[in-house]
Amino acid sequence: MIKLIAIVAGEPDSINSEIIVKAWKKIKNKKNFFIIGDFLLLKKQINKIKLKIQLVKINSIDEIKSIKKLNILNVPLKNRSLFKNNLINTRNYIFNSLDLAHKLSLNKKIKGFINAPIDKTIFKNKFLGVTEYLGNKQKAKNKEIMMIYNKKLSVVPLTTHLEIKNVTSKINSKLLESKISTLNESYYRLFNIKPKIAILGLNPHNSENRKNSIENKIIRPVIEKLKKLNMNIKGPFPADTIFNNQKKFNFNVVVGMYHDQVLAPFKALYGYDAINITLGLKYLRLSPDHGTARDIIALNKANPQSLIAAINFFNRLND
Repeated sequence: MIKLIAIVAGEPDSINSEIIVKAWKKIKNKKNFFIIGDFLLLKKQINKIKLKIQLVKINSIDEIKSIKKLNILNVPLKNRSLFKNNLINTRNYIFNSLDLAHKLSLNKKIKGFINAPIDKTIFKNKFLGVTEYLGNKQKAKNKEIMMIYNKKLSVVPLTTHLEIKNVTSKINSKLLESKISTLNESYYRLFNIKPKIAILGLNPHNSENRKNSIENKIIRPVIEKLKKLNMNIKGPFPADTIFNNQKKFNFNVVVGMYHDQVLAPFKALYGYDAINITLGLKYLRLSPDHGTARDIIALNKANPQSLIAAINFFNRLND
């Protein structure tokens, strides 16, 4: 079984170098773990924070030897500065790093990868985030899924980083069927468990069950159709009560219609104890469940818990 796991360094103007080093210091199994990023930049950033660690630059994963040093597969960033980098340089650097991790994963050189947070403005509105970018590279449109995972409960937003005013126009039967079917199949393949899935309505109180509501015209018929395909799926549930009733229903996954409908209550419940898993790809891609945190750059205050959880999740799959 493939053991190597790549950590894409991600956004240079961020807390990423800090959480990577803190995570590396705390995890027990270091032999699977290497970084894709600019060696000199990461070295300078780590020295700035005064975190002591031994780094080694490699130009191929075949050069990985020492587990006492943090191996960095070098992807150069042009005209590097310590934290604030030119947007064009940053964009090319992040895409080069992601594309390398994608290629290594597709070629089965690595198990998959974790990308540290990035600023989504690099996508110039062409993609909503890394999930959609990687889905497009694999021609998996409408099958790529953002699942925020905690061992007690996971959540999936049907639409991801989309403005609220555009959500309703994106919800249709085809998208619902595709996403939920992929979720059901991928969850079983990953955990060997047939998931119990709760589907939320879009509107407050499910539009009071009005006949012409999106809940009755689109969401409910899809649920009934998927039930006939032997999926363990229920709904639509009102979003304002589902998380209070989790112990009663014991769902594995709650699917919401838009990002904050499920992410806001989930983060209130679990905080940093969660990871972002992309389902529907040919390999496993994870990321910490937080952003670049520019307000605390170089202050040595960043919490590495979510990145540690992502690394440990990969390591458990390798056991």
